[in-house]
Amino acid sequence: MVEFKNRRGYDMLPWLPVLTGHIVGSAQASDRFLWDFRKTIADLIAENHYDQLTTLLHKRGMGRYSESHENCRHMIADGMEVKRTADIPMSATWTPRDVVGNTVGEVATHYKGDVRESASVAHIYGQNLVAAESLTAYGGNGGAWAWSPELLKPTADMELACGLNRFVIHCSVHQPVFDKIPGLSLGPFGQWFTRNETWAEEAGPWMTYLARSSYMLQQGKFVADIAYFYGEDNNITSLFLNELPDIPSDYNYDFVNADIVVNILSVNENGQIITPSGMSYGLLALDANSKYMSLPVLRKISAMVKAGAVVVGEKPVGTPSLSDDQAEFKTITDRLWGTGTGENTFGKGKVYAGQTIAEVLNLLNIVPDFEYTKPQSNTELLFVHRKLNDVDIYWVNNRHNRVEDLEATFRVEGKAPEIWHPETGKIEDASYSIADWCTTVPLRMEPNDAVFVVFRKKAASLSLKLAQPVETQLAVLDGTWNVSFEPNRGAPGHIVLNQLTSWSENAIPGVKYFSGTGSYTKTIQAPSNWFKDGSQIWLDLGSVKNLAEIEVNGKSLGIVWKMPFRVNVTGVLQQGENTLEVKVTNLWVNRLIGDQQPNNKKKITYTTREFYQADSPLLPSGLLGPVKIVSQSTN
Repeated sequence: MVEFKNRRGYDMLPWLPVLTGHIVGSAQASDRFLWDFRKTIADLIAENHYDQLTTLLHKRGMGRYSESHENCRHMIADGMEVKRTADIPMSATWTPRDVVGNTVGEVATHYKGDVRESASVAHIYGQNLVAAESLTAYGGNGGAWAWSPELLKPTADMELACGLNRFVIHCSVHQPVFDKIPGLSLGPFGQWFTRNETWAEEAGPWMTYLARSSYMLQQGKFVADIAYFYGEDNNITSLFLNELPDIPSDYNYDFVNADIVVNILSVNENGQIITPSGMSYGLLALDANSKYMSLPVLRKISAMVKAGAVVVGEKPVGTPSLSDDQAEFKTITDRLWGTGTGENTFGKGKVYAGQTIAEVLNLLNIVPDFEYTKPQSNTELLFVHRKLNDVDIYWVNNRHNRVEDLEATFRVEGKAPEIWHPETGKIEDASYSIADWCTTVPLRMEPNDAVFVVFRKKAASLSLKLAQPVETQLAVLDGTWNVSFEPNRGAPGHIVLNQLTSWSENAIPGVKYFSGTGSYTKTIQAPSNWFKDGSQIWLDLGSVKNLAEIEVNGKSLGIVWKMPFRVNVTGVLQQGENTLEVKVTNLWVNRLIGDQQPNNKKKITYTTREFYQADSPLLPSGLLGPVKIVSQSTN
């Protein structure tokens, strides 16, 4: 009661019957007391648990990650407040459950909100790292050990798009048994990325992709145009359970709560809303949930508008707190919103009601940070913009499993773009044109692709058009393949395939249900006309389930784990006879199903529960092709 009186300014004793369901005074007054009661508890949780935990840990030389409430779970404290003193704000993201035929669905909206919440905390309070329990997966029938890096990438990329820059992979430490495969795990949940995963030894390039992407997105400061105030009595993950705020896709935003509005935000001489951490926003947007606004928040918004800030949102209808002065509330709202429609000027700033965020951005002449053409009606790219001193770093992600040839326009001028590929580390120059404070760059986005477009060098001219490579097919490697299998997995040591087909379609049970690595070998005759000055020779594997390491003439050319499954063989492939070996690794699913067959005499796998039945569908596996040799030339 003492804390309540100190914080809310009145004695709660006469109002205690409200906590048992009785009305005191009036229904409206009782509701306002309940808001004050919840607010007091929320403040105490944030200060006396989370903030105090940070203090205690720091005294011991330790730091705090805070994955406080995840998705839409109920929590009386504000999600951003409980993370504000965390050394690393943390969230959670599950890989979509609908694994059907090796395809995955979209990440649930509340997980996107959870990551954006943690990212917003980091941006505003000055923490640089944003973590998440990542790639968690449902392990029921159809989901256990059914994940490859290619299937996980869309989920990982969605996390990056929402502001993540440190992955904490779920279940990666739950592997106490080494000699039983796949091995023990944490209950029915987990992607189970452990040393006993079939592709554990091939995981290096996937880890490198995550590491490079995270490192790049830790550089500089996040660029956003909108600070989005979501109100004072609901958490982001419950408010935006099914749909994120209606923010135009060509701008970015941070969430802000009451604590941030009152204690962190200020306005500079240019009318920009700023934070001590270095963030800057063009406007403050109010969610519909903020129609009930506490007086301290309203006072601060009034001061910000007077100093030059722009606010877009509907006129608040009342204060939720019994301790607030209702007359003062009305005076301020009338001063800021007037009749509650259209544009209203107060001091140096403006308040807009009855207009969308997109309309107000256009009125303010705030140029989109990122735009792109749409070759197809549902073409979708996501972006993140970071600024490091005089360098602009854009991360761009293709959300479809298909190639997209398009033009992207970035709010940068005077600098030449470079394309940085996080899966390979390759950096290449790009064509561009500069006009109207922006730079347009043609992009070829591979299926589920993500690239960095980096502006760090002064442009030598207003435009540059580079010659694009022309691809010519040289040969299709059809016919027979020799295939050998990893031992002790139930498959024969060696078979010959007359054509490339899935292992799951093979008549031999040991091949049909095989899980592990199979090595395909073939001799290639390379004629002299394949080798031309100024051209490159590439090996394209077509479809692969699920990862492949490629060797030509005994030299490893690396591991490919996503479309397009291809490598540059220039300088390794020679005129005449060449030896090609493709080591393909699939998933555990088929062997787990094979062990459930009624006629199976030797069980190879070990799990704590039966995730698959004898009639569960097998997954496509192996090298499916077609395998091609192609030439690329810019001549």
